[in-house]
Parts: sequence; structure tokens; C-alpha cells
Amino acid sequence: MGWLAGAPSTWRLMPAKASFSERREPNLPDDVHLTPSQIHGVLPQAEYMSRTGNSVVQNIQGQDNMKHVDPDDFIIHLRSFQGGIERSTYKGKVSTAYTVLKPSKIVVPDYFRWLLKSDGYVQELRTTTNQLRDGQSIKFRDFAKISLPVPLPEEQRAIAEYLDRETARIDTLIEEQQRLIEMLGERRVATVAETLDGSQWTQVRRLVDHDRPMTYGILQCGEPVEGGVVYIGPSDIKGEGLSPHRDALRTTAPEIASAYKRSVLKSGDVVVSIGPAYGKVAVVSDDLTGANLTQDTVRIALRPDLVDTRFFVWALLSRQTAEYWDYQIMGATFRRLNLGTLARTPIPLPALQEQRRIAAYLDERTAKIDSLIAETERFIELARERRSALITAAVTGQVDVREAA
Repeated sequence: MGWLAGAPSTWRLMPAKASFSERREPNLPDDVHLTPSQIHGVLPQAEYMSRTGNSVVQNIQGQDNMKHVDPDDFIIHLRSFQGGIERSTYKGKVSTAYTVLKPSKIVVPDYFRWLLKSDGYVQELRTTTNQLRDGQSIKFRDFAKISLPVPLPEEQRAIAEYLDRETARIDTLIEEQQRLIEMLGERRVATVAETLDGSQWTQVRRLVDHDRPMTYGILQCGEPVEGGVVYIGPSDIKGEGLSPHRDALRTTAPEIASAYKRSVLKSGDVVVSIGPAYGKVAVVSDDLTGANLTQDTVRIALRPDLVDTRFFVWALLSRQTAEYWDYQIMGATFRRLNLGTLARTPIPLPALQEQRRIAAYLDERTAKIDSLIAETERFIELARERRSALITAAVTGQVDVREAA
């Protein structure tokens, strides 16, 4: 019985081909072009493009060579092994690349909409064939291999109504928590911006060690070399000032690195990404002394008598700096920083002791906000797990929906 081991003994277990047949009729002249997706369900193509902002018209097969779809048909589409079986509420047409399922009289579409998306069913569907590429869709012959539970119509309707009600409650709760995360994120940004206001300002270039000027790194790093020189690129910078782990970095040949002695790193240097993923900041750890960096990153060797490194990191990550950079690159074909823009970036510069106090305060305040965000994200994860488990339990008869009503 597998995923249906807990189903009531009164439920019928029937081959899928008894519940659905494959619809093969060609499209009708007045059929609207439908687009199925896991996020939006089945929508007319124009509405789908409006929701997704996609201006590319999907017309792979041609408008005159498509499959007809009736309301309450189900469409097996891409990523079907991840739940890509969607119920249509529209009359229309889809590409012949999709499989259209016509429900029989024993099927209550509202119930099977939940059943065919449940984790238990999706996992069972994956056992019908091996070594499918990610995103490849199944065919009717694979779909037909799995037996489906078929409660009485009135019980199917009761389960569907129960799941509509209970998942709506969970979804509302998740939306509330997602709004909380957005508010916390906004509060975090505002905390940094407000704390940095009210100081005298200078430019980044005035805070740099004259003996080690700002510079970008290696133009062409080549293939990784075992035992070579490690280097930092934009993708290696993960956190707010956190140093990349040496073991995770790529390497370049010593011969290549030797031509870029100007960009050799030392402990405490600040590295800023300037490429398409601009604005990420890292502080070099002790074990990365002697490493190098790429052309999409810039080394900033600070003067410790003028600026605290942690304070400088917060300044670069502030809303004020983000707005300055956005203004400087406004209208550019390729949105990226350059060395000159970074060098001219305004930075607040209170007294050194005050910088340290501000940095410590921001570390503490943002850590508290980050902890609240992490707790909320975990709550959302648990709610989604609860939602998924509830669906599987209900569609397999492990929940008495009459008692739960």
C-alpha cells in the first residue's frame, strides 16, 4: 500500500486510468491559449504573462497544433515529479508537450486537486521511472501506473472543503509572518541609517593607506591550480564583513598572481565587490594574508588611525551608501561600480572612539533583529511542513474531517 497504508478500509483503491483518461482532442477554434505553472496554476497565457511580467509569448507548437482542455481537466506539465499536475478551471488549449487528463465521473476535481499535489503522491509518482532529468515531465503511461484512492463523492467534497479552510488559515499565518520579516528587515536598515546620521563626512579615498592604494585584482585568473594562490571574487563574499573561508576559495597559478603584486591582501583589508553583484563587503582574515582578488573586487587598506574597520563596513552597507551608488550608476547600461565611484563614496567620520561605540551598538542591535528574523523564518518553515503533512493526511483518510469541522 505504501503511501496509502493508512487509508480507511472503506475507501476504494483504483488504477489511475479508472479515474482519468488521456484527452487527445485537438484544440477548437475559440480555445484560449493556457499556461500551466506550479506557482499560478493554469491561466490564460495573457494573464500569466501579466502576473509574471514575462513579455515572451509561448508558442512552441504553433497555435493550430495544440491540445484541447476542458474545465476540471488536469494538465501534467514540466517538473511533474515536483508536483507539476495542475487543475484547469478554463476551457482552452495547451502545447502537445503536455499531457491532459480527463476526469471520470467518480472524480471530484476539488479533492483530486489536493491529492495530486500531496507529498505522498508526488513521492510515489517518482517511483514510476528512473533517472528522469530535473524538469522532465511524465506521460500518461507513467501516471497510470499508480493506484489512486477514491472515497465516496460526498467524502471527497468534505475533504476538499476541509483542506480549503485549514490551508487558508495556515497561509494567512505564513503571510503575516512574512510581513513581519519585511518589517524587521526595514527596521534593520533604518537602524543602521539613523545611527550613522549626524556625523561629519569624508570620502573613502581619504581613509586609505597611501602605501597600499585602492586597486582591483587579477584580470584573468585561469583554471584552478592545486597548491596555487587563493583569490577572492564577488561570489565568495557571503556576509556583512565576514571573511571567506580559505578552503572554499579558488586558486590561480603563482605565475599569474605574481603579475598582480599590487593587489595582494593582508589581514584586516576590506574587500568590496564592484561587478554586477556590487556592494558586498568582506574583511580579510589572518589566514588569507597573501591571497589575491579578481577584477570585480577592490581592496581597501584602511588607515587604523582614522577609521575603525567594523564601523567602515557598516558605513558601506548603509542605506546612505546604497543610495549614493544607485545615483552614481543611474542610467548605466551595466549596473556596476568602478574604482573612482568607490573612492569618492561619502563615509561618516566621527571620532575613532565614537566609531567603535557605534560599530559595537550596530553589531548588537542587528544581531537581535537577525535572531528575530531567523525565529520567524523557522516558524514559517514549520508551518509549511504542517501544511504539507495536513494535506497528505487528509487526502489519504488519516484525518476524520467530520470531527475536525
